[in-house]
Amino acid sequence: MHYHTPNLNISQLYPLLVGGIIPRPIAWISTQSSQGIDNLAPYSFFSVASCTPPVLTVTQINAQPESDKDTLRNLKETHECVINIVSADLAEMMNASCANYAQKTSEFEALKIAACDSQSVTARGVAQAKVRYECRLKDVIALSDQPGGGKLILLDVLHIYVDDTLIQEGMIQSEKLNAVGKLGGNEYTYASADFELVRPVLETDK
Repeated sequence: MHYHTPNLNISQLYPLLVGGIIPRPIAWISTQSSQGIDNLAPYSFFSVASCTPPVLTVTQINAQPESDKDTLRNLKETHECVINIVSADLAEMMNASCANYAQKTSEFEALKIAACDSQSVTARGVAQAKVRYECRLKDVIALSDQPGGGKLILLDVLHIYVDDTLIQEGMIQSEKLNAVGKLGGNEYTYASADFELVRPVLETDK
């Protein structure tokens, strides 16, 4: 089956994109409003944009034009957030935080999720998260103002927390982190290593 994207609407495009581009890591983003209300929400359009300097990227998909979610609204106000990595034991709580809570409701309080203070930002992190990235807003790039349009969020990483039990020779051990990833629809997967492939090195002419 071939699909010519200019002929498709958002309800046709979305499942083709999220169903094929899998698995996607989940950024469970905690922010704080200018009134001091904590917010917590997951985003699966998430990746690394740069290592030097360290920059992460998250995309917000707009359901309606100019309809920022609480996370982006708080980021624009305070310029700070924490990206909490979702391990398998946190998956149910992460999913529960997707509910449409009112702007003045803290998901931490509503779901009784333990929070912890951060080192470099005011926004608090998820205490049980084994990996946390404390970030400052670098830029927001609006790609479209139409329903289903994306806003690309660039975040400077200021501080990284990794649970001591995860580190071996400077590397985070995936089997110990036991993170989850997003598939299409309501499906998730475990981000565990099923096999290894050593990167090939080609011999150059001498």
